[in-house]
Amino acid sequence: MVGLMHTKKGVGLAAPQIGIPLRFFVTDVPGDKPRMFINPEIIAKTENKTVFEEGCLSLPGINKDVKRPEGIIIKAFDIKNREFTLECRGLLARCTQHEYDHLDGILFIDKAGNND
Repeated sequence: MVGLMHTKKGVGLAAPQIGIPLRFFVTDVPGDKPRMFINPEIIAKTENKTVFEEGCLSLPGINKDVKRPEGIIIKAFDIKNREFTLECRGLLARCTQHEYDHLDGILFIDKAGNND
């Protein structure tokens, strides 16, 4: 999946986006390493939120402003079935939330414009 994500010039890709009905996604944002999140759960979010333009490999050419928490803490399993907890900030937090939404059938356009 990381290879496909790189081919499409993305920074994240969720299994449901490519027809895999499982709860996992991958990320590879600048300044971080490629990561896999299996059965993730967001366990905390910052109160501070920021608006940032997002796009999606599922909707090429469409970009919208989306308001999201600036930081999150996520718990998941890695490829070796080891549980981990990760505090995410900046682009990693945004990407992780975006991909997590895909696991619940939510697209960024569903959240666009809700920036109050």
